[in-house]
Amino acid sequence: MTTTLTSRPPATRRAEQGGFLRTLHAEWTKFRTVRGWVLAMTGALLATIVVGLLGTAAPAPGGRGAHSASYPKGPGGEAVNDSFYFARKTLTGDGALTVHLRSLTGVADTGTGKTAQGAQPWAKAGIIVKENLTQGSPYAAVMATGGHGVRMQYNYTHDTAGPPGKVSQGSPRWLRLVRSGDRLTGSTSTDGSHWTKVGHAKLPGLARTVQAGLFATSPEAKQDTAAGTGFSPAVATGTFGRPALTGDWSQGAWSGTQVGGDAGTSGSYTNTTEGGLTQTDGGGFTVTGAGDIAPVVGGPVMGVGFSVENFLVGTFAGLIVVIAVGTVFITGEYRGGLLRTTMAATPLRGRVLGAKALVAGGVACAMGLVAAAITVPLGERGARGKGFHVFPVTSATEVRVMVGTGLLCAAAAVLALGAGALLRRSGTAVALVIASIVLPFLLATSGVLPPGVSEWLLRVTPAAGFAIQQTLPQYSQVLSVYEPSTGYYPLAPWAGLAVLCAYATLALGLAVVRLRGRDV
Repeated sequence: MTTTLTSRPPATRRAEQGGFLRTLHAEWTKFRTVRGWVLAMTGALLATIVVGLLGTAAPAPGGRGAHSASYPKGPGGEAVNDSFYFARKTLTGDGALTVHLRSLTGVADTGTGKTAQGAQPWAKAGIIVKENLTQGSPYAAVMATGGHGVRMQYNYTHDTAGPPGKVSQGSPRWLRLVRSGDRLTGSTSTDGSHWTKVGHAKLPGLARTVQAGLFATSPEAKQDTAAGTGFSPAVATGTFGRPALTGDWSQGAWSGTQVGGDAGTSGSYTNTTEGGLTQTDGGGFTVTGAGDIAPVVGGPVMGVGFSVENFLVGTFAGLIVVIAVGTVFITGEYRGGLLRTTMAATPLRGRVLGAKALVAGGVACAMGLVAAAITVPLGERGARGKGFHVFPVTSATEVRVMVGTGLLCAAAAVLALGAGALLRRSGTAVALVIASIVLPFLLATSGVLPPGVSEWLLRVTPAAGFAIQQTLPQYSQVLSVYEPSTGYYPLAPWAGLAVLCAYATLALGLAVVRLRGRDV
């Protein structure tokens, strides 16, 4: 005899679904008819907006319009530094440039009236092909660096490592960059005869006529002092032999050009040194420059400016209210005995808690989404009007931040609801949830804790959810301070939110178990 297992009849499933919808409607009716809860969520919305806008309301140093309202943008729309000294000729069509780089040296201004000798780790000197002299235009370059060997970089965000080692009189490098259509190939040699490919770049739509030649640049020098990490102006000097050219190059002397009006956000000239080009005996050149050819990152070297998450700093204030409301949404029924009536009407206790979670989370999500959608554009407009840079992001990133802020608030509300159901005491539950979400965030981002401790807090506590608001990219080839205090979280945006959601799910699950296991 065979027994066949069947699922529940469709009528039963429809009845269960209808029962849940009735419970959900009942919980929504409770929420919207309690005036204090509605006013509190409205206050959370206003707090998020006001605190965020006030936190970025100061005028830019030097007065209105003292700074450019935007960074140069690279081919992908990213904010870029594009400042260097360029010894150039015009190349039409395909061609190649080969040069002997004899040395790469540098100097940094320590700010104490003294200078520190030596090229910075990401100081660069080499060969570059650039579509035009406009900051942010497409390029490809092969170079030696002060501490990271030979590299090939292109279009600001791409970096390929070549042979390691520093360039010096006793250990020179030959560099070669070959253009074939929109494909560029970089190579290096230690003797000028045996070549090693470093990398290649494809620059779609690259103009037929481009600017090409030798360059030098250096980001600021990183210095660790008793007061913390600081940065000082630095310059780099590349000493080149006579360049060898193949292809259709412009005739006449090489032109020396400073690309960018200054040295960018990640480097600046010292008071006594400026970029320049000097011809040496035998047709060689000495090129001196400062700045960087790289994407802009956050932290101390970003300059005067804001990123999208700066406008959402008020989220922590709104979350405090959201947590309080989410907790009282369940503990209030314990205090007044209303929960017994609710359970009598809906014996499936998990269904009640699930409906409450959807209502509390949904309202909080809407609040966070609306707050972000209002604050971000207002903050950007106000910051640009005051002369601040605003770090550019793609539309997709901006949408992710806004939606993510709503989800952050929703997860916090559900966590608070679960904690309230478990502890059944409003004050204790509110304090516990605030201490697990808001407090770690404030401690980690304020810089009062060591970076390692801050990163640990933002990995393992519910405060990890704030990572969903991060927009600042991190690049290994750009010198900065990648710490929570400068806007960098240890987890990726969605991974950080997943940590908070896991806590919320756990709290709600334990609350369901407890609610089923004992009287209300």
